[in-house]
Amino acid sequence: MAALARYAPRYGLEIGEPVGPEWLRVDRILEPDGPELTELLKRDHDASGHVSAHANALSLMSFYAGRAPATALLLWALEGRVLDIRPHNIWVRPHDGHGIASVAIRSARFLPGGLQTLYDVVLASHLLPLAAELHRRTRAGLRQLHGGVAAGCAMAFCAATREEETIAPSLLLERWETFITKAPAGLARLGEVTEAAGKLVYLRNTCCLYYTSDQGCGTVCGSCCLTPRPDRLAAYEGGRPILTV
Repeated sequence: MAALARYAPRYGLEIGEPVGPEWLRVDRILEPDGPELTELLKRDHDASGHVSAHANALSLMSFYAGRAPATALLLWALEGRVLDIRPHNIWVRPHDGHGIASVAIRSARFLPGGLQTLYDVVLASHLLPLAAELHRRTRAGLRQLHGGVAAGCAMAFCAATREEETIAPSLLLERWETFITKAPAGLARLGEVTEAAGKLVYLRNTCCLYYTSDQGCGTVCGSCCLTPRPDRLAAYEGGRPILTV
């Protein structure tokens, strides 16, 4: 597991129950009106300068989903085993501002079962309830929040094709297709993983509204549906700056 961090920093994972008030246990983040999620939203709002609670929730959902389950998803893609990241067994440590700095689990246990167990651990008991709680708090659209879930999960497959030491894109693309085809909440309809310039990229069908924040400064994400698909692919292939709106 420790070796996975060589593919990208997002796969780094600490083993053992962490100590310190900066660590947030995920089952507490998921509690209705719990202070932990309030803290995450406030940090992201203050760091990014969001114009609305709606945009704040969508931004948080995307970066959280791209970090918290990344190690478990890559391990499943490579080995077919399901790491125990049930909410009571996983902690996250926020950056001072936007994003998640570290992830920790109490013990490196694997759960019996395959893809359905992965859905239960990553989606049904974790990311989808987080999306539901963000929807309840902010009225951000569930489809857009689920778009953040799908985009974040996709990055667990895409990021390992982008650094100096990589995994074959063809392998991870096949594993992504296996994962997403029957994923709950209609996640398969919310975007597409494809290959560009020898790397896997994700093309979203929803927008996280990060471009509306002070930090976003009007620049859309490379995967954003506000940019036509051919232009996104051309930008990825040529390494050109992404269009602004």
